[in-house]
Amino acid sequence: MGDRKNPKSGFNRTSNLTKDPKLSSNPDDYYDRNPNWRISRIELCDPYGWHNLDVIMAIHIKEKLSYFETMTWREILLDSKKQNHFISVDKLSKKAQDRLIETNQDDVEELLSLRLNGKERIWGVVEQGTLNLLWWDPNHQICPSTKKNT
Repeated sequence: MGDRKNPKSGFNRTSNLTKDPKLSSNPDDYYDRNPNWRISRIELCDPYGWHNLDVIMAIHIKEKLSYFETMTWREILLDSKKQNHFISVDKLSKKAQDRLIETNQDDVEELLSLRLNGKERIWGVVEQGTLNLLWWDPNHQICPSTKKNT
């Protein structure tokens, strides 16, 4: 057998590791990208904990988040703004505001509410197009609505 040459991957590890990411000065630049999620902040305790999920509900949430991944933030937030939208922290329930203080996240001005179905919501903080998941709100208690069927 002859000499085998390793194909070049076109990836230069040293040059890519030293580059600083370019951050946009426009916070809305992520609107044309697909969403992604970060789970390090999810609450695993009452009152809005993910610890209450059963397998069927976990599968439901996974499917819904997977569906959101096929959309852009623009489609999620602008085209469906009645269902998915930012809510100012001062409009949240007292329990939710207190929980933000307890978890040292009281510097956040607004949270994103993603509607899963009727009353169910997922709440989190958007940072540069990534949703840091916080709470699962199965009964729409974090920001109760006065509208019927929400």
